[in-house]
Amino acid sequence: MRYRVEEDALGRMEIPLDLYYGINTVRAIQNFQISGLRFPRVFIKALGLIKYAAAKANLQLGLLEKEKAEAIMKAAMEVAEGRFDDQFVVDVFQTGSGTSTHMNANEVIANRAIEILGGTKGDKKLIHPNDHVNMCQSTNDVFPTAINVSVIDSILNHLIPSLELLKNALEDKVKKFEDIVKSGRTHFQDAVPLTLGQEFSGYLSAISHGIERVKKNIEELLELPIGGTAVGTGLNTHPDFGKLVVDELANLMGIPFRVAENRFAALQLRDSCVLLRICFNKYC
Repeated sequence: MRYRVEEDALGRMEIPLDLYYGINTVRAIQNFQISGLRFPRVFIKALGLIKYAAAKANLQLGLLEKEKAEAIMKAAMEVAEGRFDDQFVVDVFQTGSGTSTHMNANEVIANRAIEILGGTKGDKKLIHPNDHVNMCQSTNDVFPTAINVSVIDSILNHLIPSLELLKNALEDKVKKFEDIVKSGRTHFQDAVPLTLGQEFSGYLSAISHGIERVKKNIEELLELPIGGTAVGTGLNTHPDFGKLVVDELANLMGIPFRVAENRFAALQLRDSCVLLRICFNKYC
């Protein structure tokens, strides 16, 4: 097996040449052998789309050379499409705010971009995971942005369509069963009569209300903290960067994302996700 050598503050390490991730990811694999669980496809997709939008924003702002930006954008979109899912290997239980998985993404995209430009994986002078792929970003704003994007993607493209199918099936049953009379049940005993159609209308109403509650509760999730960098101040980024990224994500996904009203809150709190989880448990 052929290897490349990468170096960080802790020393040098040999990494198989065929791997797209680098030394940060390898150290995370060594440190976090905990559950064997990995981040789902929809989350990796979100990271890829965010990195695509970030590279495009940095190109528009004149912060990233065109050749580098376009290579990063191509690599990031390939990640979003699932081409490199096998390279996302860090356990979901890890330190900090998701730094290891974030660096996993930065390294995979950087090395694929290097390859696109005709270089050799690990050549950080050509494309650097931090300096280029992660330009104007921090784990602290990328990760909560990816959480919101992936949750909304799951809701709009999987949960709600599935609930709508169930709703339609229940509507059919309500009509089909409207003339079937049965005993109602309370406290596990027979009670007064009702039709089976009426009984199913209750199930239909519960699902219909659940769909509406989910739709209402995604409103807060549309606020994205990207551009806040480490603590919400936007340190080390262009003031227009966040809006450009959010606008591009909205364009890519057809979802009306917007810049968070207050990035300090949006970076640290996942209240909207908690509220949605309560909604799922109670109504869905």
